[in-house]
Amino acid sequence: MIVDHLILGGGSAGCVLAARLSADPGRTVVLVEAGRNISADDIPDAIRSRYPGRAYLDTGNIWARLTALMGYARSNAAPRTSRRYEQAKLLGGGSAINALMANRGAPADYAEWQALGADGWGWDDCLPYFLQIEADRDFSGPLHGRDGPLTIRRISDARISPFVDRVMKTLDRRGHPIRADQNGPWEDGTFRGAVAVSDAGERLPTSLAYLTAEVRRRPNLRIVTECVADRILFEGRQAVGAVLSGAASETVRAREVIVSAGAIHTPALLMRSGVGPANDLATMGVPVAVDSGAVGRNLMEHPSIAVAAYLPPHMRVRDPAEHHEQAIWRFSSGLEGAPQGDMHAAILSRSGWHSVGLRMGSLFFWVNKSYSRGVVRLASPDPRAEPDVDFRMLSDARDLERLKLALRMGAAALSDPFMDGHRGTVFPSSYSPRVAKVAVPGTWNALQRGLLSGLLDVAGPLRPALVHAAVTLGTTLQGLLDDDDALTEFVRRHVGGTWHPSGTCRMGAAGDPAAVTSPTGQVYGAGGLRVCDASLMPSIPCANTNIPTIMIAERIADFVLDGR
Repeated sequence: MIVDHLILGGGSAGCVLAARLSADPGRTVVLVEAGRNISADDIPDAIRSRYPGRAYLDTGNIWARLTALMGYARSNAAPRTSRRYEQAKLLGGGSAINALMANRGAPADYAEWQALGADGWGWDDCLPYFLQIEADRDFSGPLHGRDGPLTIRRISDARISPFVDRVMKTLDRRGHPIRADQNGPWEDGTFRGAVAVSDAGERLPTSLAYLTAEVRRRPNLRIVTECVADRILFEGRQAVGAVLSGAASETVRAREVIVSAGAIHTPALLMRSGVGPANDLATMGVPVAVDSGAVGRNLMEHPSIAVAAYLPPHMRVRDPAEHHEQAIWRFSSGLEGAPQGDMHAAILSRSGWHSVGLRMGSLFFWVNKSYSRGVVRLASPDPRAEPDVDFRMLSDARDLERLKLALRMGAAALSDPFMDGHRGTVFPSSYSPRVAKVAVPGTWNALQRGLLSGLLDVAGPLRPALVHAAVTLGTTLQGLLDDDDALTEFVRRHVGGTWHPSGTCRMGAAGDPAAVTSPTGQVYGAGGLRVCDASLMPSIPCANTNIPTIMIAERIADFVLDGR
């Protein structure tokens, strides 16, 4: 049997595609996901929860062996080591383990896509699809949808953490006004974050919101989980199916193959199938089907750094199950050429799921419009091998300077006298491999965390010394602020991502050597082959990338249905 559409990857985009395409009873659709199934009947508590701090740490939910190089050193003397890079491996993808944030980015982001050759992807083209996605419970009007599959809301007065509330008021006093609607007109200020949670207050991944029980019963839709796409099959330059391996290996033939495996695994699958830079593929012994030099290039992220503070008991989150990213701070760096709102900070009520995290609030900064570009390369043609991922964050000096600015601004905000009595020691922070390792659930880690949290509460005047000895390993915020070289080194060494990889199969005009696909996602040089996920983004939007990725999937589904 030859199916009409074979979708390889059941993440945020793949689930949307499967639902939309199978709505036509005349089309047969197969959706393949490497991870396990997630449905309304079997969603684990850690994923169901609107607090996501445990879900993304569970190695059963992610590609456990995936690592990435983060920062970029201009000198060979500075060592670069790979860190674990959490990417979802389960039905629903990132929407099943992410921070639930439901923002879109700036209208200028989509004007930039159009200027970069993605014709038809301007703001006026994309906004109707953003509206189609959502059912906003707090706001109405021309910028908000009412009947979509994803319910959107903000933290209430009764539930907001005292720390987040105080930080917003402090920033307001410092000239960053409190505004009502993060998804309203694009402007700087602080906002209660738009979050995608159900009316029951639970996570709503695309594997539930789009692949409802009714959709899953469609006779023309087959969902295959715990099954890896080894490679795409070609006859000449025409994609004709894929070889799958899992509990049972099989070959599925299709009139169209749509790759929706995410910005890291999509280019890896294309390359091991023979679509990519010919010289690189030849080195790996992969027969070349389509010489496409841009596959795996243009890798983007939002580089991040953080400033944190010890929270006295009266400032801690009241409900441990509550969402932690309750507000955001959007501001402009003033960098020449950078757009308005090119910087972002998540105002976090807690810095981790565990007892130490409960005692620390954070300003988690990222460069909203980053300019550094990295690369994904094939490490092996073996589908079980992870690709080599090098983000080369801060390779563009503009990103480095803006993260340094963010750290200074965060230090000033949390040290503001208006915060006195509402926070303790302020210190620089990052999601380092050491922090990630200690956060993993386990008896020994629990003992360490319990001891440290107890000591933090009783340390009194010795608390700053304890924080700097046990948490920052001797680095002090004032020391960084007083020494620009030390600040530069700290940011370079500790820069992290925000789990927003994108751009590695970017859309563009025919003939553009930097473009992998047409504006409808069709891979240049190949027949019957599309890409549909964050890989398509020509530039990174000023947003958490999940909602823009769902928007992309809605649009690509319409292109497919329209025969484009």
